[in-house]
Amino acid sequence: MVSSSLILSVVALAASVIAAPAAPAITPAPVASAVAKRGTSCTFSGANGYASASKSQASCATIVLNNVAVPSGVTLDLSKMKAGTNVIFQGTTTWGYKEWKGPLLQIQGSGIKVSGASGAVLDGQGAKWWDGEGDSGKVKPKFFAAHKLTGSTITNLHIKNTPVQAVSINGCDGLTITNMTIDDSAGDAGAKGHNTDGFDIGSSNNVVIDGARVYNQDDCVAINSGTNIVFKNCLCSGGHGLSIGSVGGRDNNVVDTVTFSNNQVTKSVQAIRVKAKAGTTGKINKVTYSDITMSAISKYGILIEQNYDGGDLHGTATSNLPITGLTLSNISGKGAVSSSGNNVVVTCGSSSSCTGWKWSNVSVTGGKKYASCSNVPSVTACS
Repeated sequence: MVSSSLILSVVALAASVIAAPAAPAITPAPVASAVAKRGTSCTFSGANGYASASKSQASCATIVLNNVAVPSGVTLDLSKMKAGTNVIFQGTTTWGYKEWKGPLLQIQGSGIKVSGASGAVLDGQGAKWWDGEGDSGKVKPKFFAAHKLTGSTITNLHIKNTPVQAVSINGCDGLTITNMTIDDSAGDAGAKGHNTDGFDIGSSNNVVIDGARVYNQDDCVAINSGTNIVFKNCLCSGGHGLSIGSVGGRDNNVVDTVTFSNNQVTKSVQAIRVKAKAGTTGKINKVTYSDITMSAISKYGILIEQNYDGGDLHGTATSNLPITGLTLSNISGKGAVSSSGNNVVVTCGSSSSCTGWKWSNVSVTGGKKYASCSNVPSVTACS
């Protein structure tokens, strides 16, 4: 016989089990992909910001650079970011002075999104280096190496006072730059700024630069090699205009399918320039200039040359680097060229090295006729 006390104990135990709340379920460990998607926003500032950003870049989904002061002789290096990282510049970013080659800033990666917050400035403090000699004279650091960027964007950056060349684009595929300002106009004083190219593009494909404003003392843009490149809706002031090349004598000597459209060139040495280096080989094909407005041009309105040799029109024109499919349409330059300059200059190595050209509605006046044009295609004339 079961005792009554035992029965009561069993009933009490059952009641306590029923009344007790269920234990919470154990949360499984997150998978690695979920952790990556959560991401982390990291803000770096001050004199130590550059080192912390460079060290921690792979751990941050968003990198905010707020008033970073980069010491002399070092690169703000963001070349090891994870794919899809956002980079935001806030306040003023500066670099200390040292005679070295640079670059001052390096960004690399896939799906990278770089932007400047309202009022943000990247100040290269170029006046500390400017001596009127550019690549000669004291050693000067190049500013921004935008290398090996794929499927990436750069938006609303304001760069000023670069010691020499501003933005180097190399090894990129699928890069879009929108509303960038490069302001080296302070280098005009005393002709101190020199070789302050805006954009130098090499070995890159599918690059779009839209809405840039460049104030400098050298090429606004120079495309030395690459395919499917667009430069549109831009202002170029104070420099050497819209340039192809010089092409030739490099590891990559092919420029193919480039469009310059709806650009304004003012207060410049030349507006449109295509440079094939004398005595070299390569190819310049399907370059289009359309809806270009020029004003206050001191030397050449349009210069197409196959005899670039360390300077314009210096060497013997080559035939081994053909310029084919060159299209100019709606080029507005009435009275744009100085009376001491030349309106249109064409020097081709042979009649077969400049073919397939199409020119329409090209009006460039104000200067004088160049006397030594050679093998000029029938669609145009030196003037």
